[in-house]
Amino acid sequence: MSEDEELLEVENLRKWFELRKGLFSSPLYVKAVDGVSFKLKKGEAISLVGESGSGKTTLGKTILRLYEPTGGTIKIKGRDITHLKSNELMWYRRETALIEQDPYGALPSFFSIHRILEEPLIIHKFGNAEERRKRVREVLEEVRLTPIEDFAPKYPHMLSGGQLQRVAIARALTLRPELVVADEPVSMLDASVRIEILNLLRELQEKRKISFIYITHDLTTTKYFSEKLFIMYAGKIVEIGDMLKVVHNPLHPYTEALLKAIPDPDPRNREILRDVPPGEPPNLVNPPSGCRFHPRCPYKMDICQKEEPPVFEPENGRFVLCWLHAKK
Repeated sequence: MSEDEELLEVENLRKWFELRKGLFSSPLYVKAVDGVSFKLKKGEAISLVGESGSGKTTLGKTILRLYEPTGGTIKIKGRDITHLKSNELMWYRRETALIEQDPYGALPSFFSIHRILEEPLIIHKFGNAEERRKRVREVLEEVRLTPIEDFAPKYPHMLSGGQLQRVAIARALTLRPELVVADEPVSMLDASVRIEILNLLRELQEKRKISFIYITHDLTTTKYFSEKLFIMYAGKIVEIGDMLKVVHNPLHPYTEALLKAIPDPDPRNREILRDVPPGEPPNLVNPPSGCRFHPRCPYKMDICQKEEPPVFEPENGRFVLCWLHAKK
């Protein structure tokens, strides 16, 4: 597969969680992901950004088929895997990986680091013991946990948070996946370690030509990692574009609000009130009609409250769900 070819295609993907069955009343659902479409090329890195509760993690785990989709399609290299059974997904588990937010909870405390990294290889019947040992050494070197003889026999409680996250990254790479979802991989780390880990991820992504979906609520970290930004709000992707273009010229009012909410390190500006939208993200059991951002939007029009906006392309390669960009 060349780098220009599409690795992943997601079309109108939905993941609704049932809250109440409908025997004597209408069923209730949390519409965590509600009609998401995008394409991801081989070796491309994107950042998926939004507030807590916007559906970012649910989207990532649904793409990895850790959640069963409610509707829509997921295709990897043209193959539809949307509703394949668990026993039909073993090959997909080798092609994909997840780096979780909390390395303390993600790694089994009763396994040594060597066994943690060897476990995926054993499950997927990779080589013999010597070949597995060699692969474990390779990934430990890649994440710079050296000397290997010092780290391989240790247990998770013997490592720092940054070292544990390197182990989590190494585990994700043991099977040489083509697609990795990194779910807030630096949010639990000290500020001094975050950029180091992000730079490591970027280096490995470029070296291995891995397609990466980096999930975060922090726009300031995306510049270290991705070419494109996907902005998510209330279960929908509301803006897609080149990272620098989105940051310097946001098209959706929600993207503009996220940028305004970035903390200013200059202490002279601490008294300045930030012009951010009022209110909270909507209840995804009963989301607003029309545009889901309209109750908080300073630019809302009548149509915003009545009709859901389609995808507009006001610039080449820029996509936005906002009536402000409807062609006149």
